[in-house]
Amino acid sequence: MSLGGEKSFKMRMRDMENAFKYRRIPYPKRSVELIAILAISCTFFLFMHTNKLNSRLKEMEIKLQPSEFSALGLTGNQISPRESSRRDNINTLHGTYQYLKSTGQMQSLNALELNNTRKAELGIVFFNRVPKVGSQTFMELLRRLSERNNFQFHRDAVQKVETIRLADDQQQELAEVISDLPEPSVFIKHVCYTNFTKYNLPMPIYVNVVRDPIERVISWFYYVRAPWYFVERKAAFPDLPLPHPAWLKKDFETCVLSGDQECTYTQGVTVEGIGDHRRQSLFFCGHAYECTPFNTVGALERAKFAVESQYAVVGVLEDMNTTLSVFEKYIPRFFEGVRDIYQSSAEYLTKINKNNFKPPVSEKVKNIVRHNFTNEIEFYQFCLQRLHKQYLATHIPQKILAP
Repeated sequence: MSLGGEKSFKMRMRDMENAFKYRRIPYPKRSVELIAILAISCTFFLFMHTNKLNSRLKEMEIKLQPSEFSALGLTGNQISPRESSRRDNINTLHGTYQYLKSTGQMQSLNALELNNTRKAELGIVFFNRVPKVGSQTFMELLRRLSERNNFQFHRDAVQKVETIRLADDQQQELAEVISDLPEPSVFIKHVCYTNFTKYNLPMPIYVNVVRDPIERVISWFYYVRAPWYFVERKAAFPDLPLPHPAWLKKDFETCVLSGDQECTYTQGVTVEGIGDHRRQSLFFCGHAYECTPFNTVGALERAKFAVESQYAVVGVLEDMNTTLSVFEKYIPRFFEGVRDIYQSSAEYLTKINKNNFKPPVSEKVKNIVRHNFTNEIEFYQFCLQRLHKQYLATHIPQKILAP
């Protein structure tokens, strides 16, 4: 083969090799579309996942940053997830701290002045419990604490008709019964605040718990309609008549929206008895007639005064960590170890108050009800802010609180 022919042959072989190397393999049209869709889907998924992951990393970065709050020894466990999204809200622990700091009131916090336990003249805790505030849980905690901390546990017997606002002679009788208990003891009863000094008797250590007023009325509405409630009541009092089926089937939203009298909360209306579940402040205001009209300024101010001057601690159901910490700090003789007991049995203790027959209620309906609960809501927020002040007074280093 000549040199030119050999060269021409090599060039043809190279061209053929390149043709095979770079040739396009045809694909069906549908396959191409499928591959394109898959590629776009994967890209979109990766974008969304990366975006979500980036947001979570930013949230974690914020939480892990050494904030002023954490530097003061207030750990993240003491701020609920709901609080973390509303840190400047005055009704959160963090919000209360920021408000007190910005207004120069932080230095005026004094744990001794905020602790009415020192005013008590009896080594007896009187828990005049408000219904539907998780009081069953707190009763169980006190029962267990009585074994741990060596004090006696007493509760009033279940009654056919619960009377919470007592006549003067009944108030005196109640005060005498509690005063005669051995020290240390706990006594628990659904009843309004009673002034023991009025009968020349020593004052006990008053405690109580409150709850968001709207959530509380909803809880009560379904509590008295729960099947097990009637089983218990019928077992204790066989002659009690059963309620009408139509009443049992009533739901809260329809009750509010239809203007049903049971769910119409009118300013100044007075309804006697424990069935008037709307008045949380009544349990702090006292037995006076002025305490009975619903959502009035007079009842609000009386209730606030009693909390501030007479109650060692008023806990808040929605803020259990802070509540239990303050109970333990301000009344250690009775509440030492309460957080350990609660944490070790939280699942069981939570179930005590759980009502599986209570359906969710829309925010629209809750907001309708809130319009009529202005003073009750103010009282709840007052108790919450006082609880936060008590917590901060015992957890913020004294060198910061010192004037």
